[in-house]
Amino acid sequence: MVDFEWYRSFISIYKHNSVSEAAKSRMMTQPAMSQHLASLEAEIGEALFTRTSRKMKPTEKGKELYTQVAPLIESLEEITMGFKASSSSTMPAVRIGSAPEFFREKILPNLDQINMKMIAHYGIASVILELLKEDKVDVIITSKKYQTPGIEHIKLMDEKFVIVASSTMEIPEIADLGSLEQWLSSQRWLSYGLELPIIRRFWREHLKKRPLLQPVHVLPDLHMILNSIENGDGMSLLPTYMLEKSIKSGTVKVVFSEYFVMNELYVAYKLKHKNDPLIKEIVDFIKSTC
Repeated sequence: MVDFEWYRSFISIYKHNSVSEAAKSRMMTQPAMSQHLASLEAEIGEALFTRTSRKMKPTEKGKELYTQVAPLIESLEEITMGFKASSSSTMPAVRIGSAPEFFREKILPNLDQINMKMIAHYGIASVILELLKEDKVDVIITSKKYQTPGIEHIKLMDEKFVIVASSTMEIPEIADLGSLEQWLSSQRWLSYGLELPIIRRFWREHLKKRPLLQPVHVLPDLHMILNSIENGDGMSLLPTYMLEKSIKSGTVKVVFSEYFVMNELYVAYKLKHKNDPLIKEIVDFIKSTC
C-alpha cells in the first residue's frame, strides 16, 4: 500500500530538484527522504527521476505523476489545515510570511487591531514564496514579484534605502561621483549577504559599476546591521522606516541623502483564496500598516 508521506516527499523533491533540499524543507533526514522515493518508485515500477551529480531531473513518468498528484495533495493539506484551525480555537488563524524587519516595524506594533491569531514565518523572498506555494502560509510580504502561476501580488509600498553611518563618523564634502565612489569604497561596509544585496543596486544605479567591496561583517538581519552601525562597526544601506528611533536618539545619521535606492514591497497570496474573507481581512490589515 502506498504511504501518503511518499507522495509528499516526491512532490518536495520535484519542486527542489534535490533530495537534500527536499529533506530540509520537510525537516527529515536525507536517507529517510531517499527511502520514501525508493519505496514509491518500487510501488509504481518505474523511475521517477534521473539522478545526476547536481540535481534530480524528473522522468516523463515523474512529470505525469506530479501533474496528477500535486493538486490532490495540496487539496488534502488545505482541508486538514482548515479542520485543524477550526477545532483548535474559536479565533481564526492566519499564517503570514515576511522578512523579520518588516514584521517587527510594521506588523508587530499593530497586532491589537486584528481579531485573529497570527502565526508568523520569517525568511527571504525565495523562502517565503516556497512556503506560500506549498500552502504553509496564507499570505506573504515580499520584495520580489515572481511570475508564479496561481499567485497574485498587490503592491504595498516603496521602501527607501539610504546610506546610514554612526553619528560620530566624520563625513567629507564630496564634489563629484568619482570622489564619492572612491570614498565609499574605502569604508567598512556591513551587508545582509555576501552578494551585497541593495549595496550592489546602489552602485549600479548611481555609480554605474559593480562594487568591489568585501564586507567587514555579513549580518542577515537589518536590525543587527543597525545596531552594529550604532556601535561604530561600519556603514550600510537601510530602509528609512526603521531609522526613526535611532536618528532621534542621535546614534546614527543618514549620509549623502541625495543618493538612495527605492525597493517595491508586495503582499501576495494564492488566487484560489482571493475571495476568502479571512485573506481579504489580513491583506487590508497589512495595507493599513503601510
